[in-house]
Amino acid sequence: MTAAGDPPSGGVHLGWRVMPPPPGRAGRLIARNARAAAHYWWVPLSGLAEPVFYLLSIGIGLGKLVGTVAGPDHHLYPYAVYVAPALLAASAMNGAIYECTFNVYFKLKYARIYDAVLATPLGAGDVARGEIATALLRGGAYSAVFVAMMAGLGDIVSGWAALALPVALLIGFAFAAAAMAATTYMRGWTDFDLVNLALLPMFLFSTTFYPLATYPRWLQIVVECTPLYHGVVLERAATLGLMGPALLGHVAYLLAMGTLGVAVTARRMRRLLLS
Repeated sequence: MTAAGDPPSGGVHLGWRVMPPPPGRAGRLIARNARAAAHYWWVPLSGLAEPVFYLLSIGIGLGKLVGTVAGPDHHLYPYAVYVAPALLAASAMNGAIYECTFNVYFKLKYARIYDAVLATPLGAGDVARGEIATALLRGGAYSAVFVAMMAGLGDIVSGWAALALPVALLIGFAFAAAAMAATTYMRGWTDFDLVNLALLPMFLFSTTFYPLATYPRWLQIVVECTPLYHGVVLERAATLGLMGPALLGHVAYLLAMGTLGVAVTARRMRRLLLS
């Protein structure tokens, strides 16, 4: 028997109890989130179904109908090979945003987890870094499964695809930091409709399913300003082996977005929790 609120004994739960926390003060919050997740392990596990259905639908269904499409180097690639890296980028975006919006908002406004955290040596900045790192760990697990499935379905044509997982983590970092910063401004659950309003157009138009050249020039400019577009370009370059110095601009965009998001989140958390 276990005390109320304690995770039941077992291999997974015992592992979280005996493993040392990650280094740093923010690592304490990461360890706390991991132990809490052991109560509902099936929820994060269910997120693995999304890449499975996406890749199978494209590789077995739609991809057979479309045939080939021109890649960034103007060579023709099977549609599944073209779309799979974009779906990986979108999956990294979705996982990071949902982890750092709904979950963080509940902890902040209802469970009051962070009020208890600040009674320890951890500060508001540690909360920001710990939650963003938690989102990266969860998103990294999803992305690893996604990349493995891409390899199994033959959607990877270059050894540079080894960089696909680090790129997914970069995408997750940028979106997790921005999403958590936005969450600190949320006034109620209805504000989360704005999250979906922003995600859906990015998912549909960030060259996920069609080359950028198919859009009119004014829409191309809009797409090139969206963060998911930069993630898709990086993932597609890695899996197709189209590496070059021009990609550094896309990396800088996502790094700047993530760094700014962390700074804003830390400042907002201090104002919300310490004022």
